[in-house]
Order: sequence, then structure tokens, then C-alpha cells
Amino acid sequence: MGNFDFHLNLPHRPILHLLNVLIIISLIPSSVSEIKNTRIIDDSRPMILFERFGFAQYGNVAVSVRDFSWKSTRQNAELEPSSMGFFLVRDVSFPSIFNESEYADNFCILWSRFVKIIFKFDNLAAYNGSMLIEEPDEYSLIFGNCQSETQVSMDVHTEMYNILDGNKNFLPAGQTPLPRLYFIFFLIYSVFVSVWIFICIKQRSDIHKIHMIMGALLLFKALKMICASEDKMYVRKTGTPHGWDVAYYVFGFFKGTMLFTVIVLIGTGWSFLKPYLQEREKKVLMIVIPLQVMENIASVIIAETGPATKDWLTWNQIFLLLDVACCCAVFLPIVWSIRGLREASKTDGKAARNLEKLTLFKHFYIVVVGYLYFTRIVVSAVSSVISYRFEWVMTAADEGASLAFYLFIFHNFQPTQKNPYLVIDDKDEAAAAHMLEEDDSFEL
Repeated sequence: MGNFDFHLNLPHRPILHLLNVLIIISLIPSSVSEIKNTRIIDDSRPMILFERFGFAQYGNVAVSVRDFSWKSTRQNAELEPSSMGFFLVRDVSFPSIFNESEYADNFCILWSRFVKIIFKFDNLAAYNGSMLIEEPDEYSLIFGNCQSETQVSMDVHTEMYNILDGNKNFLPAGQTPLPRLYFIFFLIYSVFVSVWIFICIKQRSDIHKIHMIMGALLLFKALKMICASEDKMYVRKTGTPHGWDVAYYVFGFFKGTMLFTVIVLIGTGWSFLKPYLQEREKKVLMIVIPLQVMENIASVIIAETGPATKDWLTWNQIFLLLDVACCCAVFLPIVWSIRGLREASKTDGKAARNLEKLTLFKHFYIVVVGYLYFTRIVVSAVSSVISYRFEWVMTAADEGASLAFYLFIFHNFQPTQKNPYLVIDDKDEAAAAHMLEEDDSFEL
């Protein structure tokens, strides 16, 4: 069988399966697009997704390949250069490609009229090409290989950018406002930290250890925001973050770990209700902190390797699994505290104080559920359907929800003598006891 026949007899069903995988991957927003260098080693995948990028009009994509080599599991096989190449495709074009592949014999994605070919490997002298984008949209950059038994190795250099005020802008169209947005949130959290320090100094006789941890959380959040701003600014101007991504990952790790630690500690009532943690509460911390470490490792790998890596989708699944596990774990101490306070209200004769504590814990539980649901599910769901030009709006919504959550926590658990954790009210004990007995809203 000749080389040409081998190429044409490639069954198209595996391509349909891989297109389904690409659609799944395309639903996961990329963290940053910039100048990238990617190494592909012995890869036989029919399609390799490199990047997704939101182009404005007259944006540009440039791809160059070095050290290209190939090998085949088929003896005496020859390379068909026209069966390999790089192309751009819109997300909305995938259904049309599916339909096209169903009715075309020996379908190859590079033949589709719904893709924009950057270059094929026909020219053995130089594997590079560029394209001017005249139709603004969000495109995926993909390498296609229609010789299924051929493994390729290569170093790929990609540049994708728009033109803003006559200069190259390496951020996607929907991320252009992010440097300024992150800087605004940095200023907000800087003020937040200053106010918190002032309150702690003013109420220093009522400070507990948890307040110091909460202050550290605010500090790491502010540092993460300024690093995110600088990261995006340098990527926008030069295509590379100039080391700010490392600082962003470091402070992001501390912020994430501190956030879940604060939620768990507040949920247990540590240093408010009691100066110690029970054994089961210690176990929750021993679970949440390692999960946060692994989650941040997965997040860094996802951001730094990119979708061209074989295990990129697996790391996304690991990240989501770890995040869900963390979110579930932090609810346990809150539920235990609510049940403990309700049981105590029946025996200690302090119904009024317990009612106030239970009310606060109930609100805390609801706010934690709402915050995690909005930032993990709602933002991701809306981001998958909103126009790529408004990606920054969802980032603003995500950060706005985080700020509102922090304001709730820091307002309700600030160091003050009127904190319901610390004060026994002189309300009518009988009325409070009756409410606790009749109101089942405190049951979980």
C-alpha cells in the first residue's frame, strides 16, 4: 500500500472522539495567553490544542517549528507533509466540523473549510507561518496530524497578539482591562488591611489568635492582587510575565491556604468559643491544608504547561476534584458547631447567648455555601457562554464576590466586646429558649 493510500484510509471516527475532547477542553478557560515555547515529544494525537485566544480585528498569530522529527509504528512508512499542519478554528465551528466529518469519507481536519490553515508541512525548508485576523473572534490554535500511526517531536514557538494603540497587546481581547482591574482591587485590599490593623490596635484587649490569622489572609490577598496586576501588565506589553507569575503563585498559595484555614477555624469557634481544637477538628485541618497544597501544585502545572501537554486535561480534573474536596471539608466544622450549640442550649440555661451564636453560625454557613457556589460554579458556567470580549467582567464578578465574603467575615468576627461569641445578653431567656425549641431552621 502506498503512502497516499495509507493517509486516505485513516478512519474518521477517532477524529470525532478527539473533537469531543477538544470541546471539553475549550470549556476550561485558559489562565493567560502569551509568547510560548512548547516541546512536543513522540506525540501521535490527531489534534493538539496549543492555545485559545480572543482576537480583535487585525490581530496576529505566528507559529514557528524547530527540530521537527517523526517516526512511525508502521514499517516502511513515509511522511506525507500535507497531512500535518497548524490551523485556527472557532468554537462555533466544531458542530459544523462534526457534520462535515460524518458525511466525508477518509476525513482529515486539515481539509475542512471551517478551519483557517496557518501552514502545512509541505515546505520542508521552513516550518513557520503567520496569519492576520480579519474576523474578530475567539480562536483555538491546533496542530493537526492525519497520519494516525506517526509520532512527531518538535519545538513550537507561538505568538498571539492584538494591536492596541499601535503596539502589540499579548493579552486576549477580553483580558485587556485586567491589569487595571487587579490594581484597583489591590488598592481596596490595602485599605482593608489598614482598617483591620487599626481595629486590632484599638481593640487590642479583645484580640484573639484568629484575628492575627485573618490579618495575614488580607495581606496575602492584597499581595496576590498586585502580583496579578503586574503579571498581566508585563504579559500585555512583552508577552512574558518577567517573574511576576512566580510571585503570583507563591502569594496565591498562601492566600488559598489561609482562606480555607480561616473558614475552618471560625467554623470550629477556635480562640472565640474555646482555646483548643478537638481531635476531629484537627483532622479536618490536616486534610484541608494538604489538599490546598496539592490544589495549588495542580493549578501551577495547568497554567505553566498549557493544553498541548498530554496530561493537561488530567491535571484539570485533579484540580477540580481537590477543590470540591476542600469545599466539602470546610463545611464539617460549621455543622458540628451548630449542632453542638443547639445541644448545649438545652442544658446550660443560656438560651439567649446560644440563640445569638446559632444565628451567626447559620448566616456564616449560608454565606460560605453561597460564596463557594458562586465562585466555583456560577462564574465558570457564565464564563463558558459569555462573549470572549467580556471575560474581564466575570473576573470582576469573581473578585467582587470574594471581597463581599471577606467583608462579611471580618465585620462579624472582628475583635469587639459586642461580639456574640464573647457577650452574654440580658434578653429574655424564656423567649430565646422557646425560639430554639420551635424554630427548626437551625437543624442541619
